[in-house]
Amino acid sequence: MTHSALSQLKNLTTIVADSSDLTAIEKFRPLDATTNPSLITAAASQPENKTLIEDAYNQAKQEGFSSDALIERTIDILTVKFGVEILKLIDGRVSTEVDASLSYDTAATIAKAKELLALYKQYGVAQERILIKIASTWDGIQAAKALEAEGIHCNLTLLFGLHQAKACADAKVTLISPFVGRILDWYKKAENVTAYPIEKDPGVLSVKAIFDYYKSHGIKTEVMGASFRSPEQVLALAGCDLLTVAPNLLDQLEQSQQTVTAQLVATNATTHSVEEISHAEFKQQLEQDLMAFQLLQSGIDGFIKAREQLSVLLRQSFGIDAQLKP
Repeated sequence: MTHSALSQLKNLTTIVADSSDLTAIEKFRPLDATTNPSLITAAASQPENKTLIEDAYNQAKQEGFSSDALIERTIDILTVKFGVEILKLIDGRVSTEVDASLSYDTAATIAKAKELLALYKQYGVAQERILIKIASTWDGIQAAKALEAEGIHCNLTLLFGLHQAKACADAKVTLISPFVGRILDWYKKAENVTAYPIEKDPGVLSVKAIFDYYKSHGIKTEVMGASFRSPEQVLALAGCDLLTVAPNLLDQLEQSQQTVTAQLVATNATTHSVEEISHAEFKQQLEQDLMAFQLLQSGIDGFIKAREQLSVLLRQSFGIDAQLKP
């Protein structure tokens, strides 16, 4: 009997759905799921989610919020409500992202993470089923370090370089999401090429380097490849701890009958001595890595923009002045 590429891949790697599309999640039944502001905004635009939006708005109103605070609270409640609905369809965890505008504010990130967890608790969801998703800035990583020390599990996203991965390991975060497709896009533009052979794909190579570093140093933080552009990129990381994949690529993998073999293999740790990376070293290495520096900031800006778009959508839906707050 021939098995699909997706079913073979699931024997090597934990597959996570990168989507807020409840229909797609129900179809593929991944173990875990990830969301981000762009996905939440897209899902909120779908007519079938109108009730979720109205419920979130009414709850925020009943809590006494008004004006801009009402919309911001509605977005947080809606984000959690999507997470709750996703958790009804999967057995594992959902990643829920902290407002990206807080990416350079450690204390505010910690406070927002706890607000989101308090909402999940209201809906009867256990804390261990939530991964708090935070951008991999220095400040975000320090917030994750404090949260992890309290038993709150974190997923560090917008990760583009080994220096970020090292800082996340120092912080003992549960999981990191190194991006593949965005790195490929950056190099294609920077080097003016249309494609790379998969064995030279800079996004794939970046994740492999991080995976190998973690495993060779006995680091327990899990590696979840993210941001894929093709099924080939996904399969090139078969054997990674986890891979979060968009529904359109999951569908292509399900239709494919090609043989899938492990491309990443965890080796026994050769050393446990890892020198911690200081704030100054992190800053220097980030600034020297133009790709990581640009993609981290543009990723944060993109998520902020998506949240602003959702704010406009909600204001229009409920007849509130659509003018964004200054």
